[in-house]
Amino acid sequence: MEKNHRKTGTRYERIAGEYLKSKGYEILEYNYRSRTGEIDIIARDGEYLVFCEVKYRSGTGSGDPAEAVDERKQQKISRCALHYLTAKGRTDAACRFDVVSIAGTKVRLYQNAFDYIGG
Repeated sequence: MEKNHRKTGTRYERIAGEYLKSKGYEILEYNYRSRTGEIDIIARDGEYLVFCEVKYRSGTGSGDPAEAVDERKQQKISRCALHYLTAKGRTDAACRFDVVSIAGTKVRLYQNAFDYIGG
């Protein structure tokens, strides 16, 4: 039986969104897509516009899910964030890249998890 990854992803993105809301974030968008990629959650946290990647694993046997956000993935998210900022006319906004890691039932937030990677 094939798993429906999109449905699973959406479920955990909503869990991450609720977690972020509990931390005071305002969710602006889920699943922003552009020709350069996708960003799971775009939110506001105080003065920051936050681009958030959500990673889920059923357990921690193969490490923290956040470890899956490698340099290649960071670059893809960075490009997509730049597309979003340009499309919205917000290139002057203070931005941050966060990662929400969900391992089983444990949710962990990594604020400022990585810096913008151009190119």
